[in-house]
Amino acid sequence: MQPIPLRTTVIGSYPFPAWLEFASANLDQFGSDDIAEMVDDAVVAAVHDQLEAGTDVITDGEQTRLDFNLSFYGFLQGIQPEPASPRRWGPPAHDQRGKHTIIGELSAPDGLGAVEEFQRLQRLAPDAAAAPTLKASVPGPYTLSGRLLPNEQYTDRYAVTEALLPIVRRELEALVAAGCRELTVDEPSMSCYAYREDPDRFVDIFNRTVEPVVGRCRLSTHLCFGNFKGHPVGLRRYAPMFPSFLEMAVDEIHVEMANREYAELDVIGLIAEKKDVAVGIIDVKSYFIEPSQHVAATVRRCLEFAPAGRLAFAPDCGLSQTARWAAKQKLSNMVEGVHAVRAEL
Repeated sequence: MQPIPLRTTVIGSYPFPAWLEFASANLDQFGSDDIAEMVDDAVVAAVHDQLEAGTDVITDGEQTRLDFNLSFYGFLQGIQPEPASPRRWGPPAHDQRGKHTIIGELSAPDGLGAVEEFQRLQRLAPDAAAAPTLKASVPGPYTLSGRLLPNEQYTDRYAVTEALLPIVRRELEALVAAGCRELTVDEPSMSCYAYREDPDRFVDIFNRTVEPVVGRCRLSTHLCFGNFKGHPVGLRRYAPMFPSFLEMAVDEIHVEMANREYAELDVIGLIAEKKDVAVGIIDVKSYFIEPSQHVAATVRRCLEFAPAGRLAFAPDCGLSQTARWAAKQKLSNMVEGVHAVRAEL
């Protein structure tokens, strides 16, 4: 059951401040101490916005990541980064993100950087009994494999996934050892491709990845359909995933609903029979700022399918692709609307 009925949470990413985007494009003008201070300041800004909104769970906003998962490739050995995007002009789409060549044994001797991120969040977030829960998010191995080209050693995407699986697993163990008690393993590639792949195979991959941390933290997964520059990439249907994905070894499953106009909302009832369910109630791809009354009405609608003790509410996906001014107001309205219904319980 949720620690708080109708809990408010976030996925992971948050918009970069404008000055961080500028600085990131001009890092040669800054010293190492300047950059360290800049990163701290960016995390403080992301934490501030979440605290001001009043969410029960916060993250560092993934302020040190170029993308929710692409930055992790910088920690991998045995790959040669794509020198330039294969398509650099025209409408934004996923084919503008290049794929990397595997040139040796895949490894990450220094980890994937998530532990350092979480320790920074611990240092900069409020330390009090009433402080929000601190959460870390890490991409799962199948999603992480998507930007690596198979070769003779790793002959297909599943072989690449198997090579990455112990690397991700060690990162999860290290996060728990560092004190992380709320951990999301993001596998949007599984939700994007469940319609054409074997969902039971996905569940097996996922469960082997998280096995060392099951029962040692509150574990969740985020199932969405992609959000590169506000665009999805997969067939946006949850039906192909269930009931197989109910066997994922997690406490909570997050589903994208707002952007899909709450299609398949009844799936939250199915999930709630076995797991907690976090409902994406804020559309991160739209600049319609959901009024708190709109949020409250949707929460009441969700209660027709699942009990309050099983429900949490969040944006559909990370907020990194949404302008900060909109993200701040959306989060604030989300919390206000959920709290209005929580007060009615």
